[in-house]
Amino acid sequence: MSMIGKDLGSGLPPASDGNLLERLFKLSARKTNVKTEILAGVTSFMTMSYIIFVNPIILADAGIPKEAALAATIYASVFCTLLMALWANFPVAVAPGMGLNAFFAYTVVLGQGLSWQTALGAVFISGIVFLILTVTGVRQKIVDGVPDVLKSAIGVGIGLFIAFIGLKNAELVVANEATFVGLGSITSQGPLLALFGLIIAALLMAKKVKGALLISILGTSALAMIVGFIAYPKGVSDIVSLSLPSMSETFLAMDIMGAIKYGIISVIFSFTIVELFDNLATLIGLSRKAGLTDKNGKIENLDRALQADAVGTMASAAFGSTALNAYVENATGISEGGRTGLTALTVAVLFFLSLIFAPLIYFIPSVATAPILILVGALMLSEIKHISFDDFTDVIPVFLTIVLMPLTFSIAQGLAFGFISYTLLKLLTGKHHQIHWIMYFVSAAFIINFIMGGH
Repeated sequence: MSMIGKDLGSGLPPASDGNLLERLFKLSARKTNVKTEILAGVTSFMTMSYIIFVNPIILADAGIPKEAALAATIYASVFCTLLMALWANFPVAVAPGMGLNAFFAYTVVLGQGLSWQTALGAVFISGIVFLILTVTGVRQKIVDGVPDVLKSAIGVGIGLFIAFIGLKNAELVVANEATFVGLGSITSQGPLLALFGLIIAALLMAKKVKGALLISILGTSALAMIVGFIAYPKGVSDIVSLSLPSMSETFLAMDIMGAIKYGIISVIFSFTIVELFDNLATLIGLSRKAGLTDKNGKIENLDRALQADAVGTMASAAFGSTALNAYVENATGISEGGRTGLTALTVAVLFFLSLIFAPLIYFIPSVATAPILILVGALMLSEIKHISFDDFTDVIPVFLTIVLMPLTFSIAQGLAFGFISYTLLKLLTGKHHQIHWIMYFVSAAFIINFIMGGH
């Protein structure tokens, strides 16, 4: 205790090899200290804690009981973030991925009519595939084989998909028999509350306020209570409870055999592909920002971090939640000086402590979380700056990938059209030398899935 207290007070890197935290996280080697790491962890938690309320609401749309979804979200985040901290020594927290949770709920369950148990089985299988690909080194070959323009297009397409779901949940975009979609009644309470939340969140983000998205969720929910849109807590027990939420309704409820029998190749493949690209790109970006690369550009323990994420995804499915991602919001903690797994450990502890606020989930309306989906989607559009529009054999696949994800309400469909069109256009225009063998394999898998009646 005295050693830790000295570190906190001095602001200098710990010097004693006998210090447990020093031995675990190599604080001195990474030129950091306990105080800096803890503050960085608090910062990262504040910026990504919105997932605690957003993910359960999305999973509830798929039929998963809300309390169990909340418990699974938090326990999965804690478990995998601890792996990142203690196994990989990365200053990166992990939680159910935005985009993957929407794909799970709206495409796989509601769109294809699968039970949420079968969908969880698909998530578990994708985690196994991801782990195998990582351990064998095939992961890197797949990532290298997919052209950069498609990687960027996938990020943009998922962003539009998430934003479209947010607009739908906010009732700003509604069904219209004549035009398929139309503008909702923006003078109604629901859309007005969502617009309020969107403005507050955008304003706070523009001013770089930590926890902007969480503040927007809580502020919009409070306003919804004031205007009578939702009920308000009747007592302290509706806000805080020492009776932790249970995931008994979802724990090991995944139907692996059901997923295999259904033959959802494209679903499992889509989960795996998005996990591969999103996690690898995010982890590499965050690692570079944290200065964890050596003089040859190699990132220490990157494979361990990817393995931790794969194991975490399997655990998440077992708990009752979706595939996990390293959150780009970790950049805020890294900017505050986070360099080791102690930052991630701090986030994991805070996630666990948030369990006592579980009763609040019943007082968070979808109009309060919808603005977060819109803004997260908007932020993902930044990938478009990496796309060149000079080559028409790139432009069409990119366009189809980006547009068809939201319009078909399916990440898998966007991936399929993007991969297939890229391969065909390159072949037909004599640019076959630009096609990696991975593209032939992936395109063939999607075509076979279409022929077999998959969606």
